Amino acid sequence: MIVVGDEVQTAIKAQQAVVALESTIFSTLGLPSPANAEALQMCLSAVRQSGAVPALTAVLDGVIWAGVPEELHERVLNATAKVAARDLAIASSQKMASGATTVSASVLIAHQVGIDVFATGGIGGVHRESQITGDISADLDAIAQYPVTVVSAGAKAFLDLPRTLEYLETQSVPVVGWRTNDFPAFYTRDSGLQISHRVEDAKGAARLHRDRKGLGQGGVLLVVPIPLEAELDSSRIDQAIEMSLAEVQLRGLAGPAITPRVLAAVEKATEGESVAANLALAEHNASIAGQIAVELANP
Repeated sequence: MIVVGDEVQTAIKAQQAVVALESTIFSTLGLPSPANAEALQMCLSAVRQSGAVPALTAVLDGVIWAGVPEELHERVLNATAKVAARDLAIASSQKMASGATTVSASVLIAHQVGIDVFATGGIGGVHRESQITGDISADLDAIAQYPVTVVSAGAKAFLDLPRTLEYLETQSVPVVGWRTNDFPAFYTRDSGLQISHRVEDAKGAARLHRDRKGLGQGGVLLVVPIPLEAELDSSRIDQAIEMSLAEVQLRGLAGPAITPRVLAAVEKATEGESVAANLALAEHNASIAGQIAVELANP
């Protein structure tokens, strides 16, 4: 059901470092064109420069890919439908033309083909007013279920971050800071929430991954603050988020429709600075994920 690209397959068989990447962030569902194409090249290059092989995930003509060939990248960039873990079998059986994988789908794919590290921009989480809507991202359960280290800049800033951390704790997912005890808020380095555990380097993250996997447990969420030079002003971000969420509620939007609406509002409010920030944090995360994958391949 899952097709592994030639380069990725060779690397896995040789027990070399591989990093899985989602594709929603590289479609126009995650970033506007041409920034999405730029982000893809930046992340692929960052993984390679760290010494690892990137494995872009997506669904194309019903084929679930782990390592989309370069000649098919353009179709990934133009994908207009998200594919979460629950959708993979449907996308495959119904021959979906092009689907952009979310974190939950990518983590499942990574585990199925033997990839231990995954990089993204920000994960989904518990939505605000989830006590009414029940809206909790499948990303969280996927991280809990599959033994993959997920490298991200925290959860997306418009989510209920305290409840997201509580949910991860309930699911026994360790949230570990990369050289920090502050839980990042995607565009900003500090959400005001503290986390108990941290690692200082890729060796420490690799040891944690091995030990947790050895215990038969699920994944690790490694949160990496956005690079200091790319951090945005939190008050401006918060104002844009509040206004866009009010519009979302007014329009009755829910689930996958929320994220693109909020991201567009933040982009407008920051005059495009949020897109540059997104690219910077995604590239940074991909680089760190690559370093961890290299350590895992060379114990």
